[in-house]
Amino acid sequence: MTEETNTNDEEAQIEETQTEQVTKLLIDKPSDFKFHAAYIAYSETWDKIAESKIRTELNNILETLSKDEMDYSDFYRELDDYRRHGSKHFEFSRERIDTQRKRDWRQKQTRSQRNQRHKGRH
Repeated sequence: MTEETNTNDEEAQIEETQTEQVTKLLIDKPSDFKFHAAYIAYSETWDKIAESKIRTELNNILETLSKDEMDYSDFYRELDDYRRHGSKHFEFSRERIDTQRKRDWRQKQTRSQRNQRHKGRH
């Protein structure tokens, strides 16, 4: 049993050193707007995820983008998979927009204006 305990301890130490070894890349190019936006998205995703394996994969994705071996649409597609992995709740990608007919809006406006005028007379 002591050998198993020692093996588990060694594996835990290896995982800790791997976590320490993975660092965030500092390849930002502020003069290139598209790359700068991609780097910000990478950075936010990298900060949300604590697993060293996934952080290494994120670093690889950014490196391939910086070497022009990947298109921006492919970069965001791959990054999006990791963004979902890092989020703790389900997020809708589309928002609902409430609309109103112009005629209805005008009726409400005239009604509220009329009420405001009559409130002042009493």
